Amino acid sequence: MTFADLRQKLKSGEVSSKELVQEKINRIKDIDPTLNSFLTINTENALSAAEKIDKQIASGESLSVLSGIPLAIKDNLCTKGIKTTCASKILANFVPPYESTVTKKLLKAGAIMIGKTNMDEFAMGSSTETSAFGPTLNPWNITKVPGGSSGGSAASVAAGLCYGSLGSDTGGSIRQPASFCGVVGMKPTYGRVSRWGLIAFASSLDQVSPFANNVSDAAEILQVISGKDELDSTTVDIPVPNYLETLSKSIKGMKIGLIDNCFDHEGLATDVKESVLSSASLLENLGAEIVNISCPRFNDGIATYYVIAPSEASANLARYDGVKYGFRSEEEQSLIEMTSKSRALGFGSEVKRRILIGTYALSAGYADAYYKKAQQVRTLIRRDFDNAFKKVDVLLAPTSPTTAFSYGQNLDNPIAMYLSDLLTIPANLAGLPAINLPLSIINGLPIGIQICANYFEENKLFALSQFLENQFIN
Repeated sequence: MTFADLRQKLKSGEVSSKELVQEKINRIKDIDPTLNSFLTINTENALSAAEKIDKQIASGESLSVLSGIPLAIKDNLCTKGIKTTCASKILANFVPPYESTVTKKLLKAGAIMIGKTNMDEFAMGSSTETSAFGPTLNPWNITKVPGGSSGGSAASVAAGLCYGSLGSDTGGSIRQPASFCGVVGMKPTYGRVSRWGLIAFASSLDQVSPFANNVSDAAEILQVISGKDELDSTTVDIPVPNYLETLSKSIKGMKIGLIDNCFDHEGLATDVKESVLSSASLLENLGAEIVNISCPRFNDGIATYYVIAPSEASANLARYDGVKYGFRSEEEQSLIEMTSKSRALGFGSEVKRRILIGTYALSAGYADAYYKKAQQVRTLIRRDFDNAFKKVDVLLAPTSPTTAFSYGQNLDNPIAMYLSDLLTIPANLAGLPAINLPLSIINGLPIGIQICANYFEENKLFALSQFLENQFIN
């Protein structure tokens, strides 16, 4: 059911919000011990909030757009009075004294936060295997990973443990797990959604984003969380369109670009390639114009990202020193020893790896050779996209080179793990909006298609995605 269906059932009294919440809590108790998609279940608060919604409905009060609908929140978004860990030992007992802007907006819109979801530690990973609290498994096949870093948020929606969720996307952490778990995952333009209260990984790349079962639900969540925020200077003060009004737009005459560089990559699985190309043929038969587009520096994105992102992580994670908050080594020792041991014991191996890479890239004598050069390539990648959007309305590509890989398959091979984000990273480097849409199922596992648009043109992504979704459903 869509959010619109749920609203109708709540309004008519066919179902109560408390029943919706209780059903999801029961399902979490039954299924999640296997999946491990949640780190915290917000049972008491969620049921209490649902009762208030039901009283408002009974009294005939006007309700907000998401009233009574249970949603899940990635555990790197601060939630006042509710533990927020970033799936790291160093923040295992951190309870924020404030609410992030996006969760505040969801609560104001009536949404009910049913719990906090598992993730790769500090959002560093592509499989949700680096969590200090154990990995999340893919609901389609528990021998497979759900993707990452927002794997818990994706898996919770795919398994029916909530009706939608929030995650964050730094290099594909929404779209790749959405592809692996067969759900809709939408990364908005950088600056469209506030990052205030999002625990930072790489500040120039991070973007809060929604997961949903269908396009219209993703559009509704994005509608609620978008907009200028005085607490986040990177948000842009431009009007937010009514995304639902754009869903019914025709695609006739729409120019859709196929990025050559994506389909030529040797790591792209044949079944993934064929599924995406067949959808392009379908769109062409239904009135769209397909154009081959070259983005010469597209495949340079991954090398560029793994200089910029670790560099920013090195700076952002320097605050975890065991002094003010977070895990602290309690041995008798000097301040330097305490800081060193707190970080050594508090951070996992992947976080340490990226901090070391970033610190090296920013160090004296190397910053110009690595970090500055990476920023220059980032500008060239952005220019490639600028040129592409002079010719087409949207760009089409696979979301991931493969379907979900096996649990443990790439855990000891960081390069193979990083390459799973090869096709999603360029949109983050350029700050562009992009969406994953479930496309087909091969050997029991979902395949996703990635659609990318120009800055602040999320409405085009929703329109095309809704059109494709209608074709698949019908």
